Amino acid sequence: MADKRRIVIAGGSGTLGSSLSQHLASLGFECVALTRRDASAPPGAGSCLWDGRTVAGWADALDGAAALVNLCGRSVDCVKTPDRCDEILRSRVEPTRALGAALRAVGSPPPIWVQMSTAHIYGDPPHDVCDEGSSLGYGLAPTVGRAWEQACAESGPTGVRRVILRTGFVLGRGGGALRRLTGLARWGLGGRIGHGRQGMSWIHERDFNRICESAITQASITGVYNATAPNPVSNAEFMRSLRLALRRPIGLPSPAWLVAIGARLILRTDPELALYGRYCVPRRLLDHGFVFDFPELDAALRDLIRRRE
Repeated sequence: MADKRRIVIAGGSGTLGSSLSQHLASLGFECVALTRRDASAPPGAGSCLWDGRTVAGWADALDGAAALVNLCGRSVDCVKTPDRCDEILRSRVEPTRALGAALRAVGSPPPIWVQMSTAHIYGDPPHDVCDEGSSLGYGLAPTVGRAWEQACAESGPTGVRRVILRTGFVLGRGGGALRRLTGLARWGLGGRIGHGRQGMSWIHERDFNRICESAITQASITGVYNATAPNPVSNAEFMRSLRLALRRPIGLPSPAWLVAIGARLILRTDPELALYGRYCVPRRLLDHGFVFDFPELDAALRDLIRRRE
């Protein structure tokens, strides 16, 4: 029997999944997190253990559910060794294929599948503004994005409505890159990174949650969407807004050569995450009439930093 209030979230125990679970629970949905770690479900949600690769012991969670949301994927905030590049790809493609196999195996699959993807799929065009019709890029992230979306398209039964969210830099309270940038700014290193002209396509976590909610509840939403705020900014503008929100008027710039050394040796991450970027706009969401709670960066940062302090 179908349960119109049960939402299954693969990757639901992560930072983004926990935020989404709490949002959906506040609307009266029952969330079930597919997780590889026992007792790691977010507050207010149930959990179901899975290995992220095979259909074994967890597919029943999908039977009769109202929707499936897939947020699985290893963090890209790391040094890109060959092994980690392989892990980044597999951590996205293999769970997506497993979810598709599970949907085919159950008697009553959920009618909607909301699938995470990445705005990095457009590559790193220095000036172009990318919407859903823009050309895709070249390199690791676009290759992973293509494979991720293709796995969703090829998996699962026909008749399941699919919504793919090419997500930008999610600003949230739970951690992630915003916490790292905030720490740098508090120590006086909140100036532009590199030349500062690279695009930052960001979105407040509340708006990301609301986009997922709309994808679940509105049958007219289908296909590929950019899940980014309508006003992307340059890196220099982002860091200026962050300093303003933190009341830090001065921030030393970080030249590209210093970022390349410090990212790998001190922060243990990929310097290209900071030195490259893209300007994305959510044309299809705006065409649907979606209204962002936080369309402007200054208000988004003030809200998040005020609630963290």
